[in-house]
Amino acid sequence: MPEPLDAALTEVRALLLDPSLTRAVAAGRRRGRHPMVIRAELRPVTLKAGPRLQITTSDGTRPYTRNVATGPETVQAVDELLAEPFGNWHVETADATLQLRVTKSGEAQVHRAATARPAATPGGNDRAKEYLLDPGDPIFAEIGGSAAKRRQVDAFLRALAATLPDELTGPLRVVDLGCGNAYLTFAAYRYLTSRGLDVHLVGVDVREDQRRRNTELAQRLGWADRVSFVAGTIADAVVDPSPDLVLALHACDTATDEALARAVRWEARWVLAAPCCHHDLAKQLRAHPAPAPYELLTRQGILRERFADVLTDALRAGLLRVHGYRAEVVEFVDSQHTPRNLLIRARRTGSGATEPQRAEYRELVDQWRVKPRLETLLAAAEESAS
Repeated sequence: MPEPLDAALTEVRALLLDPSLTRAVAAGRRRGRHPMVIRAELRPVTLKAGPRLQITTSDGTRPYTRNVATGPETVQAVDELLAEPFGNWHVETADATLQLRVTKSGEAQVHRAATARPAATPGGNDRAKEYLLDPGDPIFAEIGGSAAKRRQVDAFLRALAATLPDELTGPLRVVDLGCGNAYLTFAAYRYLTSRGLDVHLVGVDVREDQRRRNTELAQRLGWADRVSFVAGTIADAVVDPSPDLVLALHACDTATDEALARAVRWEARWVLAAPCCHHDLAKQLRAHPAPAPYELLTRQGILRERFADVLTDALRAGLLRVHGYRAEVVEFVDSQHTPRNLLIRARRTGSGATEPQRAEYRELVDQWRVKPRLETLLAAAEESAS
C-alpha cells in the first residue's frame, strides 16, 4: 500500500539517527530527477577519535568515504542525503529492516520487517544462520516460507552475490528465463534492491496462466512497475532492452541451452543457469559406442546418464569460454535437498578463447561424437548475424 513520501522519509531519518543503526543504502533515482551521487552507504564505525557515521558515496567512477562525528554533524549529513531524490532506501538496525521505494507517482512503497533473532543450535551454541534475505521478510508470506524453500532461496542468493561485484551501482536489468512460479525471481528482486540497486526484472515463462499469476503477485507486492512477466518461449520471448543479468533456473534439458544462447546473443554481463534433465547428449551417447578406453563409462545405463550430465555441463562451460565468458560450474543447493544441484556461473570478459582452448573443446566433442545443442544455437545465431 503506497504511503506519503514525506512521512516515510521521516521514518527513515529516525532509523538513520538511531544508535542501533547497522547499515543503510540509498540508490536509484526518482522519475525525472537525478541525485548528486548514484549510491550512498552509511554504517557506524568506531575510530580512535570515537564513534563516527561512515558515509561512502559513489558517482559511478570511484567511491568517496568520510567519517562524520555524532551529533549535529551527523544530523546535517543525514538530512542532506534525505534531500537527494534517491529512488530506494534500505535501512537496517539491530531491531528492524526497512525498504523504501519511491513509485512513479511520487509515493512511497515501504516494507518493514523485524530483524531475525539468533536461534539456539543443538549443543547450546547461540549461533544464528545468517540469511541474505531475512527469514521474517514479508515476501515469504507471498512466495511461501517453508524451511526447504528458504534454504534454496538463500543458496541461490549467495550464488548471485558471489557473481555480481560488490561495487556494482546504477540500473540493473535482469531477465529470468523459464521462471515458472517465480519465487526465486521475486527473491532476486528483493535482494538486489536491498543492495540499493535500481532493478528492472522480466520473467519469461511459456504458460500464460503463470504470467497472470506472477503479474498479480507483483502487483500485490507493489513491484508491478519494476517486475513484469511475459508469456513466451525462452528462445523467442520479446525482452527489450537487452538484460545485464540472465537467470535460467532448472530449465529442462535443451531449454538451458536456449537460455545460454540468448544470454550470449544479448552479450549479458552475468549469467546464472541451473541445468536440469540432460536428455539430449544422453540420447546421443546411446547412438554409438564410447571411444576407447571409456566404454565402461557408458555401458551401464545409470552411469551413462550421469556421465551425460557431466559432459553436457562441461561442454556448456567450454562454449561460454569460447564466446567471451569466464565460466565455472559450482554447487547450487546441497545435494541432500535436490540431485539437480549444479550451477553454471558466467561473467562476460569480452575476450575470446585462445586457440588451445578452442582445440580443447573441439577435441572433446569430436572424441565423443556429440553435437551439443548450445553449439548449434550459437552457430545459427552467428550465421544469421553475418
